[in-house]
Amino acid sequence: MAFPVRVRRIALPLLALIATTPLVAQTAPPPAPQQQSPKLPPLQPVAQGPDTPWLFKGSDIPPDRSWTYGVLPNGLRYAVRHNGVPPGQIAIRVAIDAGSLMETEQERGFAHLLEHLSFRGSMHVPDGESKRVWQRLGVTFGSDTNAATSFTQTVYKLDLPGATQAGLDESMKILAGMMAEPTITPVSLNAERPVVLAEQREQPGPQLRLGDATRALFFAGQPLADRSPIGNVETLQAATADMVRAFHDRWYRPDRAVVVIAGDADPKLLEAAVVKHFSGWQAKGPAPRNPDLGKPKAGGPLSAVVNEPALPTLVQMATVRPWTVGNDTIVFNQERMVDQIAIRIINRRLESRARAGASYISAGADLEDVSRSANITAISILPVGNDWEAAVRDVRATIASALRNPPSQQEIDREVGEIRAAMENAVATSRVDAGAKLADNLVEAVDIRETVAGPEMSLRIFDGAVAGKFFTPAKVQAATRKVFEGVETRALVNTPTPDPAAVNKLAAAIQADVTAAAEKRGPQRTVKFDELPKLGAPGKVTGRSVVLTDPQIEKVSFANGVNLLMFPNNSETGKVYVQVRFGRGMSALPSDRMTPAFAGDLALVASGVGKFGQEELDRLTGDRQIGLSFGMQEDAFVLGGITTAADLNDQLRLIATKLAAPGWDPAPVARARAVMLASYESQSSSPVGVLQRDLEGLLHANDPRWASPDRKDIEALDAARFRAFWEPLLASGPIEVQVFGDTTADATIAAVASTFGALKPRPAAPAANINVRFPDHVATPVVRTHTGQPNQAAAVIAWPTGGGSAGLTESRKLELLAAVFRDRLLDKLRSEAGVSYTPNVSTDWPVGLPSGGKILAIGAVPPDKTDFFFQLARGIAADLVANPITEDELRRAQAPVLQFIARVSSGNMFWMQQTAGGTLDPKRIDAINTIASDIGTTTAADIQALAVKYLRPEKDWSLVIVPEKKAN
Repeated sequence: MAFPVRVRRIALPLLALIATTPLVAQTAPPPAPQQQSPKLPPLQPVAQGPDTPWLFKGSDIPPDRSWTYGVLPNGLRYAVRHNGVPPGQIAIRVAIDAGSLMETEQERGFAHLLEHLSFRGSMHVPDGESKRVWQRLGVTFGSDTNAATSFTQTVYKLDLPGATQAGLDESMKILAGMMAEPTITPVSLNAERPVVLAEQREQPGPQLRLGDATRALFFAGQPLADRSPIGNVETLQAATADMVRAFHDRWYRPDRAVVVIAGDADPKLLEAAVVKHFSGWQAKGPAPRNPDLGKPKAGGPLSAVVNEPALPTLVQMATVRPWTVGNDTIVFNQERMVDQIAIRIINRRLESRARAGASYISAGADLEDVSRSANITAISILPVGNDWEAAVRDVRATIASALRNPPSQQEIDREVGEIRAAMENAVATSRVDAGAKLADNLVEAVDIRETVAGPEMSLRIFDGAVAGKFFTPAKVQAATRKVFEGVETRALVNTPTPDPAAVNKLAAAIQADVTAAAEKRGPQRTVKFDELPKLGAPGKVTGRSVVLTDPQIEKVSFANGVNLLMFPNNSETGKVYVQVRFGRGMSALPSDRMTPAFAGDLALVASGVGKFGQEELDRLTGDRQIGLSFGMQEDAFVLGGITTAADLNDQLRLIATKLAAPGWDPAPVARARAVMLASYESQSSSPVGVLQRDLEGLLHANDPRWASPDRKDIEALDAARFRAFWEPLLASGPIEVQVFGDTTADATIAAVASTFGALKPRPAAPAANINVRFPDHVATPVVRTHTGQPNQAAAVIAWPTGGGSAGLTESRKLELLAAVFRDRLLDKLRSEAGVSYTPNVSTDWPVGLPSGGKILAIGAVPPDKTDFFFQLARGIAADLVANPITEDELRRAQAPVLQFIARVSSGNMFWMQQTAGGTLDPKRIDAINTIASDIGTTTAADIQALAVKYLRPEKDWSLVIVPEKKAN
């Protein structure tokens, strides 16, 4: 059963301009539901009957009747339901029960290749036309329409925004044609084969090799050990149209297909669409037999070693067991919940040791059902430095202690409390679960042969386990022993340098007696909010005004200078978003030297509040809906969290106290340093890693505010320097609080008054450093190298634009220019030339700075195709300057952007992002009213004018990342 705390699975915007009559009327958000009692009626098992939906055969869990289930005469199964989140959208999933484990040796990679061919063309659309059809319907290629091939399943995904009857009908026709009759010809195969090979080439080599080696060890003797969905070069190059068609005809059958639709439409209409378009699909030939996926067997190697210098030293362990399919019953799920409690307790203990300065940076255990091949208890360990033997010993000692000694009821109750709090929140917010999420959950359940249950049903099953006394020390200890039993325990270590003895050392380490190293644990005391440092008396309101009327967002000012932006609304039931912007952000940092700012996201929150470190804060907030995150923007630092109306006051109190009385625990700083050093070399291991490390610094003319720290900077990081840098920044500069969500205006004002309004007036922040420079034009590209695969490279070209709130209208039109550029580059570089799988064009406009924006084109290409990339990109840019785009191109650029805005504007995060900083810069809020018209009224002439203004060849800057030359 899919429920909110299930285990992680292994996984080696003017609408009138673009829509006609919607399937359902767009209405105001429904009223918030009445507060539910946490005491739900006991769950009773249900008996099987003729009306039992196909997904629930063999289960006694009451079926989720929000779904309509059915089976067509040809064997195709379907499930449809109404869901209005986001409004007007319909999420469609078509799952084929075939992945890489169904391939023969000569068909390696065919399931994934067929996925590509199906999207390229089919019986109802010519080559490449499906993308254009969906763009005209507002679909964003790559996010709203996508597909994924796994070991056991291929899933086609379409999120259809602003769905109309005609749009749904056309989309279902295309999808049905893709399944039944994709275009598989020598021409289409030869056109798409290079794209698949490019996708394979662009994968990060070290990570790929590590994943392959891990599967080879953990699943030795089973097909999963050597069946990556990406396939291999030899079989892909040898593929013929007849061979691929044979694979399609064998596995793409209606009796192996499931269609799932969740959307803003009458379920009867959705069901009729399935019947209309998929009933004519008929299987070809006899049904194939599912392959034997084998079972883990003892007797093979227990350990393996890989040497990937680009990756940190790390250890992965797994206790393997056969994958079995049992009935997905209430008791089965309750027993699995006990297993999860056991794992959570171990992980809590491991994390506590890591925070205190253990031999490992991080370690964790997980339960995984892997591709119908094995059930495993997986353990991942990231040692401090290279002493992996000590890390393995210490992690195993923690596990050994849990095996020998039952946990305390206090430990169990903490985990039960946190799980129940999360489940209660899921029940409260279930009305705003996105249709795409619900569809994905059901597709996953089909793949792993389980059912689905709504949040309320999951909570009732969990409460039944509590009432049935499933969570006792003895039962949790028994579950701990069970999840660490299996056929064998196997382990793999990555060492940066070869060690001939490492295989034997690791085998010995995972079998050594660690009882002498077992940890001792004492009781953990309860922590209360009243123990936080005290704030002052509640602040006085000095002003209140409406700054935006649709929707109505208000500004409230307090006597101490704090400003509040609030938007009380119940569009997202049970959720309240809190964002606190303070100081000047990156504008407050020096531009002549590297600072400890780079460690802020890793160590600032973890450093604690007052006398409380992260351990105490976890106990303080564990069974509450209170979060604490940190980020840096151009013009502000940001602390935030997602909470509920009941927890809003304490959420605000925690953040306010973090500013007024921050903690300075040195351990998180040391841990942050260790994390960055452990991953430092991996940044050089691929073009993507080098881009992530160097690109923003280069695009800001090596301004250290955007540059990544080098090894010396990281090694020099210590707690004293970290505190000396961050302490004045936390204590100075303006504060803007945003509270958007399911609460009331009075409650919000009172909560802010008693927390941020109670702070002492803050000194002004240092003058903002707003000087930002784009790099000078270069006649030849800047060169960076990587240490990864010799067939990988990347090419980047960028043009400077602008920044600031005064130019927001122009920035929105630039989104359309970038969309047209992206579509042309994708067609030329990927679909036609097959040189790159992931070319992209984006635009960035920093609202908090007067300059620093850019249009950026990027492509992962072979090393000998970088010049070809620049030739194409500059050619497209020159044509956009010289010639107006077609009306069809304009529509295909506008529709997805407008639909995206329509969808995200139904949520609070959109309005928070648009209004952020508006108390200091009202132009940001004023510009919100023109978002739709800025995009919807843009003309082809506007696009050309922007191209003339910005895509100037004498201003562009370019970069290549090529393989490092090996010494002879």
